[in-house]
Amino acid sequence: MGIFDLFKKKPEAKQRPLFYDIVCPYCFSKFTPEDVVFRAAHSREDDEDYALGEDEELNKYRERFGLDSVHDMEAVLRPQDVPEEHRIYSDHVLIGINDRYGELTRRRLCPRCHNELPVTAGKVPSNIISIIGASQVGKSVYMTALIHTLQNTTANHFDAACMPLNAEISRKFRTNYEEPLFERGDLLASTQKEKMQEPFIFQFVFKDVTKPPLTLVFFDVAGEGMVEQDYLGLHGQHIKNSAGILLMVDPLQIRSIREKIRMNLGDKPGEWVSQYDEPRDVVLTMFGDFIAYQENNKTDIPTAVVLTKSDMLHSLKDEDGEYIKSNSNIFNNIVHRNFFNLTEFENIDGEIRRFIEKVDRPFKGTMDVYFKDTAYYAVSALGSNPVDQKLQTVVSPIRVDEPFIWLLYKLNYIEGRRE
Repeated sequence: MGIFDLFKKKPEAKQRPLFYDIVCPYCFSKFTPEDVVFRAAHSREDDEDYALGEDEELNKYRERFGLDSVHDMEAVLRPQDVPEEHRIYSDHVLIGINDRYGELTRRRLCPRCHNELPVTAGKVPSNIISIIGASQVGKSVYMTALIHTLQNTTANHFDAACMPLNAEISRKFRTNYEEPLFERGDLLASTQKEKMQEPFIFQFVFKDVTKPPLTLVFFDVAGEGMVEQDYLGLHGQHIKNSAGILLMVDPLQIRSIREKIRMNLGDKPGEWVSQYDEPRDVVLTMFGDFIAYQENNKTDIPTAVVLTKSDMLHSLKDEDGEYIKSNSNIFNNIVHRNFFNLTEFENIDGEIRRFIEKVDRPFKGTMDVYFKDTAYYAVSALGSNPVDQKLQTVVSPIRVDEPFIWLLYKLNYIEGRRE
């Protein structure tokens, strides 16, 4: 595909369907709006169908993520159990039911995990973006810097707001991620494999009501799980039902440059890990699960390959540009406002493609074989390399929101223009 094919005028928008399939942002099951179940709005001691009790499906889900069981929940009601005239629709989507006592409930639940669904589910496409990558690539740190940047600057540049799905997610994100990193300069601990994190769910909501919100799901999977088949089964679902993917790659995963960076950094190497998964292994394991079943063994989910910790690449730059030129785009923060800047995109994408081709051809080859639609980026979530788990300077992210803005462009939320 030539460079100009990338930017051909997009085909006319298809006619809007009556409703959209729902992808649950908690367990990533896919179903139609008719399949939802409801949480009753009240309870009764004189009717066992409406008595408070344990919700086994919800607790099974919570247990997987090490969350406490919840007891004394209101009953789960099936729409099929109430007469047709007691079901309430909006825009052809089932949004509420009147139960046998005439009480209205609009609390729609996922039929599989019984978590409450976003209000817009079924009325707009379930566009979910997933962040994935191997152990130690800095997914948690990247997620924190990305959400912080989206909330504080990027959303404003696109007439939007970035908000957590509920108050609990908001509190956890602030306490466990944002405050330690941005206020105290503490590096976040690596996610433990035994301790699966429940998804962090945010919505990118546009002020223009004709644009559906975009759901951002950060499934902070412990990275080492990403190369283990059984662990992956739990997460293959969320990759398969994503509208876009951010695939994180740490330059230190690439053996040929790991040693070179180590030599060039001398006695101040910052954080190093003895064991890294090769980027190609991560891709083969993650995508062997579902790409093999796609047409032509390729996925057309737009995937941004995000080279993390780009500040470490300073030690590789030189005038000849054997790896990276001294005046490289990688080190300049770029702000996209109101539209996606295609000129900047071509520059960074071309440069990182060439870099990856040079330092890890097997990985680049695997990406070319399995993915139809990719873009390559380099980001620094922190702006500098920490020493002893502590930042030496204030957090100043570089280009962290760019891969996300590319996905906004690919999913037709924003337009792309040249400078």
